[in-house]
Amino acid sequence: MEPRAGVSKQDIREQIWGYMESQNLADFPRPVHHRIPNFKSKKTLLVPTPRLRTGLFNKITPPPGATKDILRKCATSQGVRNYSVPIGLDSRVLVDLVVVGSVAVSEKGWRIGKGEGYADLEYAMMVSMGAVSKETPVVTIVHDCQVVDIPEELVEEHDITVDYILTPTRVIATGCKRPKPMGITWFKISLEMMEKIPILRSLRAREQQAGKDVTLQGEHQHLPEPGRQQTVPLSVGRRPPDTPGPESNSMEAAPGSPPGEGAPLAADVYVGNLPRDARVSDLKRALRELGSVPLRLTWQGPRRRAFLHYPDSAAAQQAVSCLQGLRLGTDTLRVALARQQRDK
Repeated sequence: MEPRAGVSKQDIREQIWGYMESQNLADFPRPVHHRIPNFKSKKTLLVPTPRLRTGLFNKITPPPGATKDILRKCATSQGVRNYSVPIGLDSRVLVDLVVVGSVAVSEKGWRIGKGEGYADLEYAMMVSMGAVSKETPVVTIVHDCQVVDIPEELVEEHDITVDYILTPTRVIATGCKRPKPMGITWFKISLEMMEKIPILRSLRAREQQAGKDVTLQGEHQHLPEPGRQQTVPLSVGRRPPDTPGPESNSMEAAPGSPPGEGAPLAADVYVGNLPRDARVSDLKRALRELGSVPLRLTWQGPRRRAFLHYPDSAAAQQAVSCLQGLRLGTDTLRVALARQQRDK
């Protein structure tokens, strides 16, 4: 039951959910669609608070002499409410093993959850509070049918990977070397999520006081102080697969332009004076760090320039202001509205 070529994460989720329902493989609750499929476990766990509404996780403490019925209830959401103690940010707890649910997982350690990002966020929050480190093993427990090939390009920077996969028939050591998230990727966090998760607001305030960049999704960083420049170091390595070759010298048609014309629009931003050895990944990283990610990027590395395409002129003008003084390596980039640059 291998995914077909060119699939998305949601394609893999639907394939797994449909198969498990048709084969009656999962435990309660059913159906498994839009859920992490459940399996019985006889381990004592720290349980994440549902949707992180009231904290990060809880320690389940069954009452003395608990019956089997009560122990079963401890593993439910009602049991978390009735038989658990909340673990606060200052608890100094150290987690020895992380068990994470999955919809699909590959033998290389790539993992796909149900699509809401809570497991990735929970892990990142544990890193931020010092509960886990890069040495803490991450385990997922799945049915054999959930172990599939997952294209590496689907794995994002904030995605948690797994070290061990437990199935009814196998224990798989993935040997995954991809770094796990080293904290919360704030530019992936929306204002709506901040409103729903109070503990996330507390962590953000702590990291902001520590001088970390906590710019949220859709927010823009403050402009650099006069005389200060933004420096983004160049990465070392081979050209990434998304970097166009020398044959891609002509500018792609900007959004809304007639095919083949490529005339700059008011929503296009010109970025010039790129270093000769710069890569498209360097510029993309800088744009993410500054909160100025465009809808589309046209890379013209051999001509030492690129064009950023934004949804409207206001967003483009904001990007121009935000990117002033940006440097790649030792070179300060030239940033202007593309139409103004063409007029010059």
